[in-house]
Amino acid sequence: MTLLLSRDDVANVLTMPDCIAAVEGAFAALARGEADMPQRAVIKVPPHHGLFLGMPAYLGGDAEALGLKLVTVYPDNPAKHGLATTLGTLMLCDPRTGAVTAIMDAGYLTAVRTGAASGVATKFLAREDAAVCVVFGAGAQARQQLVAVNHVRPLRKAYVLDVNAEAAAAFARDLGEQLGLDVEAVDDAEAAVRGADIIVTASSSPTPIFDGDWLQPGTHINNIGSHAPTTRELDTKTVVKSYFVADLREANLAEAGDILIPMEEGAVTADHIAASLGEIVTGTKPARTDAEQITVFKSCGLAVQDVSTAVAVAKAAREKGVGTEVAL
Repeated sequence: MTLLLSRDDVANVLTMPDCIAAVEGAFAALARGEADMPQRAVIKVPPHHGLFLGMPAYLGGDAEALGLKLVTVYPDNPAKHGLATTLGTLMLCDPRTGAVTAIMDAGYLTAVRTGAASGVATKFLAREDAAVCVVFGAGAQARQQLVAVNHVRPLRKAYVLDVNAEAAAAFARDLGEQLGLDVEAVDDAEAAVRGADIIVTASSSPTPIFDGDWLQPGTHINNIGSHAPTTRELDTKTVVKSYFVADLREANLAEAGDILIPMEEGAVTADHIAASLGEIVTGTKPARTDAEQITVFKSCGLAVQDVSTAVAVAKAAREKGVGTEVAL
C-alpha cells in the first residue's frame, strides 16, 4: 500500500526537532559516502515560462531511504492560474524493492527541511551565547528559519525586515506568538545587522541586501534565499571575511552566486569553501574556531534533506493514522 499525504497531513506530523535530527543524520551520511545524490535535473518549459526539477537521492547506512522530489517553478501561476509559483511532490520508495511507499506534498516539507539545515548549521557554527537573530524576508521559508534557529539557540530577541511592511508585521506577530519570543519588524538594515548574533537571508533579492562592513565579529549567517549562479544576497566583503561552509561544496560551485560571483571577481577561489556541512557534523572539518570568527552557511538545498525528512514524515503519519493508504 502507498500512503498519500496532503500538505495539511505533512504539517500535522512534521516537527522541527524531528526534522533537524533527520537532516543532521542525512548530512552526516553524505559526508561518510553513504549517499548517492546526483545533481538536480532541470527541464525548461519555455511556452509556459516554467521549470521542472527532479531531485533524487539514496541514503544508505542505518537510516536507509530512497526517494525523488519533483519541483516546478512557474512564475505566471499566481496571476494566471491561482496557484503558487513553486509546487512540489515527493515520492518515497522502499530501498529493498523499489516499491512506492508514500507520495506527499513537498511544499511545507521543503520549507521545514530548509529551516532544519540552517538549524544544524547554527548548532555547529553560531556562538554558544548567540541570542539576537535578524531575518531578511518574511515568507514561508523565513518563518521556518527562525523556528529552527530558536530551537538550537534559544533567542532573546529577533528582528525581521521585508520590502512588504505588512508581511513583516504579520511575521513578527505570528512568530512572536508561536515561539513566545520578542520579534520586531524593523526597516533599518544597518542597525539590525550591527546588533545581530545570527543573520538569516531568506529574501528574493538578486543583489546583496546588506553591507559586509556592518557585520560584527562573531556573527553567524545562514544564506538561504539566492539559488542561481547569477544572483546573491551577500556582498563580496562578507564572503571574503567569512569562514564559508556549503551545504555541499559541489552544489555551491554549480549553483550559488554568493560564492561564484566573488570567484568571478577574483576575490576568492573555490578553496574559500572551508567545508561541506556534513564534514562539520562528522568532525572531519572544524566548526567555529573562535568567538570572533564570522561564519557563513550557504544553502542550495539537497535531495538528501528531502528524502530523510520524508522518512520521518511517513513514519509519524503511520503512527498517528494520518493520510490515506491506497493500492496503486
